Amino acid sequence: MGTLGRPAAAAFVTATLRPEGVTRLADLFAGLSGTPEEIARDEDFWREVQTGFTVDRSLINLNNGGVSPSPAFVQDAMKRHLDFSNEAPARTMWGILEPQKEGVRQRLAREFGCDAEEMAITRNASEGLQICQLGFDLEPGDEVLTSTHDYPRMITTFQQMERRNGIRLVQFPLPIPAEDEDEVVRRFEAGITPRTKVILMSHIVNITGQILPVKKVVQMARSRGIPVIVDGAHAFAHFAFRHADLDCDYYATSLHKWLHAPHGTGMLYVRKEKIAGLWPMMAASASMDDNIRKFEEIGTHPAANFLAIGEALTFYQTIGAERKQERLRYLTRYWAEPLLRHDRVRLHTSLKPGQSCGIGVVQIEGVPSGAMGSYLWEEHRIISTPIGHPDFEGNRITPSVYTTLEELDRFVEAMEKLVRHGLPEKYTRA
Repeated sequence: MGTLGRPAAAAFVTATLRPEGVTRLADLFAGLSGTPEEIARDEDFWREVQTGFTVDRSLINLNNGGVSPSPAFVQDAMKRHLDFSNEAPARTMWGILEPQKEGVRQRLAREFGCDAEEMAITRNASEGLQICQLGFDLEPGDEVLTSTHDYPRMITTFQQMERRNGIRLVQFPLPIPAEDEDEVVRRFEAGITPRTKVILMSHIVNITGQILPVKKVVQMARSRGIPVIVDGAHAFAHFAFRHADLDCDYYATSLHKWLHAPHGTGMLYVRKEKIAGLWPMMAASASMDDNIRKFEEIGTHPAANFLAIGEALTFYQTIGAERKQERLRYLTRYWAEPLLRHDRVRLHTSLKPGQSCGIGVVQIEGVPSGAMGSYLWEEHRIISTPIGHPDFEGNRITPSVYTTLEELDRFVEAMEKLVRHGLPEKYTRA
């Protein structure tokens, strides 16, 4: 390892950390040879990527699925925009910076593979998904369908609608892992009744890392006249896909996870002919009924966060979707495969191609997930995500492009110590 495209990789970090060098990145990467799978193992190359971040190396952050840090030049761009905003906000923020958001909208739409007039910029996936969940005209007795593995906040949204509007939430379990796409579609189909009005599904399940067959479910539901809201919180900029691969009408994601955009940024896609029929979460004038921007009517908000999405897109596009995807899959296998050699270790994530990417959920039989999370943090300064679910438990591990192999080696060693010696007594007390 460490022999691919050295001149290009060596220059990468210099260009990354200097905003004026960003435009040179595409040319530098053009000199990098090797397939995405080969580059995924090129530690010299990824070391240059890693130094573009300002993360604290005294700890190991394996919860990048929750929220990720931004590269240095993304932070610098946001600070620059924020400083300019504060010179005279009514002019600089509203009058100058806010209109520049249209360029970011166009770039996000190009990356997702849709028209810019179908792309709203939001604060996170939850906001975009709740716009959709609350935006349909549902009547008492109408049913909404989702799995028991969907994100708690989205389930809570439907549960509040049950109490407030008299709708009915219907849920079903997914297999673990869910490697048979047709079985997943069958489970969605089996939950449909004449009262089903909306389906919510995850593109990639946040608690298992399972990638679901969105297009198959969307097309099955569309044949029955049922809209599907797709929760893409963990998918966008995580693994390679375009809107055409999904064919959905509604899709929401966070950009502060896998895109490394500023915290509090997200996007919402609504197919153009569906915009007028979806109410915004905050009121907009009737003149905006068929305008995607009605979903951005949230009152005063910072322009800096949204504009710095552009630098995050540049960072992502420069690395390349396939190269990043294969690196994340490589990192997951790197920590998972040695742990699976132990009899008591269970992985609740499929390692088969196309079934997962950078999210893995691991369990040591007899070790509660919460206690494991406390042990990893307090004894080894490793951040993980304990998962407690009626169907399974474990700890979610989500490395990122800045994660080093040495950090994953330390994680594996900490887990193997748990396997061999068990939890220290203080973590086993009730």
